[in-house]
Amino acid sequence: MLISSNHIDSHNGDLIKKHENKLIFTASEINDTEAIIQKLIDFQIAIPSWALGTGGTRFGRFAGGGEPRSLEEKIEDVGLLHKLNSASGAISLHIPWDIPTNYNEIKTLAAQHGLKFDAMNSNTFQDQANAEHTYKYGSLQNVNKAVRKQAIAHNIEVIKHGIELGSESLTVWLADGSNFPGQLNFRKAYQNTLESLEEIYDALPSNWKLFLEYKCAEPNFYSTTVADWGQSYSYVKKLGDKAQTLVDLGHHLPNANIEQIVSLLLMENKLGGFHFNDSKYGDDDLTAGALKPYQLFLIFNELVEGMDARGMNHAKDLGWMIDASHNIKDPLEDLLQSVEAIMIAYAQALSVDRKALEQAQEENDVVKAQEILQNAFRTDVRALVAEARLRSGAALNPVALYRSLQVRENLIDERGLKTVATGL
Repeated sequence: MLISSNHIDSHNGDLIKKHENKLIFTASEINDTEAIIQKLIDFQIAIPSWALGTGGTRFGRFAGGGEPRSLEEKIEDVGLLHKLNSASGAISLHIPWDIPTNYNEIKTLAAQHGLKFDAMNSNTFQDQANAEHTYKYGSLQNVNKAVRKQAIAHNIEVIKHGIELGSESLTVWLADGSNFPGQLNFRKAYQNTLESLEEIYDALPSNWKLFLEYKCAEPNFYSTTVADWGQSYSYVKKLGDKAQTLVDLGHHLPNANIEQIVSLLLMENKLGGFHFNDSKYGDDDLTAGALKPYQLFLIFNELVEGMDARGMNHAKDLGWMIDASHNIKDPLEDLLQSVEAIMIAYAQALSVDRKALEQAQEENDVVKAQEILQNAFRTDVRALVAEARLRSGAALNPVALYRSLQVRENLIDERGLKTVATGL
């Protein structure tokens, strides 16, 4: 399905007067609104190919119909999102779920939708068809060198696909670990993993980055080989300048101070980027900002301060991507909501009075510092986010337009009710 500019113009025309009134009020509350709006226009959040289908749990999955059946249809779905919000201008592919049959045709299709290819994602947490060895007991950490070699070769293959598509980064997430005490020698597992990562790192082009994720638990529940930001930092520090840590907001123990983690990684020039989602109990992969919007704001507060201190480009110098998967929501509506929540948190962080906050910190004025942050968080910046969309030719209310155009119903008509997205 294609959404035309006429659809968007008609939608915006119905809402423009109310929007303009909100924007005037917001501009009276916040300084430098033009600078904030421009940063919002520039900011893009990559969409993962696997989030375009219905997610699930180990108990079941309830597909909603009209899911993308191929890489081409996944690109078309991200194109729909980008047309609606003008902030989803990149797609992140997962290999082997998204192997192109024709690189030039895939690149042409992506360009037609205004999309680039973000980080490539490898998969050594599942056994692949026709693979000689199993990853049941780990991949890059495995005690069997042949298994490690197979996993290394897969990651290098992913890099090669990415080169052809114009990507410039590889994300490595490992399910490696153990379920029972005594199952694994921690030191040897670390050494095997490091040696494997070194081979993958050596295969990176000069302009590429390697992002190493971490996760405290799941699918292994006694230990994971890259369990937290300190372990990821240990690996990427040894690997070299092109290796950085990737932070998934759901990959932490309860009550972890994620904003402090990202601040320190950023200070050390080892923060590569983000997988945005939200959670209540574990790696729930819920809609970004659905449960902990203040935490999301606090994370962006540290990011804005830290990036500005280093003279970084907000839009380009870190990787920004959603990583969520849901069982009961329309995946495209969920992604629209996640992008909106991320943009709101970013806009709120941009509105913080940095000079006043720094002065309060220097004077140990705890109350004033808290007031500055909470006032920024409580200020409604949705008009700024909407204005950034409007100036980019997108919809003032993407979810409302999506529903009024009956996008999901049209996708079901085109693709069928029983379709299942590849890779899930």
